Amino acid sequence: MEATIPISVNGEARQVPAAATLADLLAQIGLDIRKVAVERNLEIVPRSRYAETPLAAGDRLEIVHFIGGG
Repeated sequence: MEATIPISVNGEARQVPAAATLADLLAQIGLDIRKVAVERNLEIVPRSRYAETPLAAGDRLEIVHFIGGG
């Protein structure tokens, strides 16, 4: 069994694999990284760093998903 860590996503508790990155989480949720903004522990994460940003136990993420319309 793969080890997991607890994090918070938009105020909701969640368990993710211990070696997960921010990009892994967004893929798991099914979000297009080009259409989201992410704040991790009160700091905005640049989109270019999603794949290299490891998640840690206790991280608090706020994810905003942009939806186009017309």
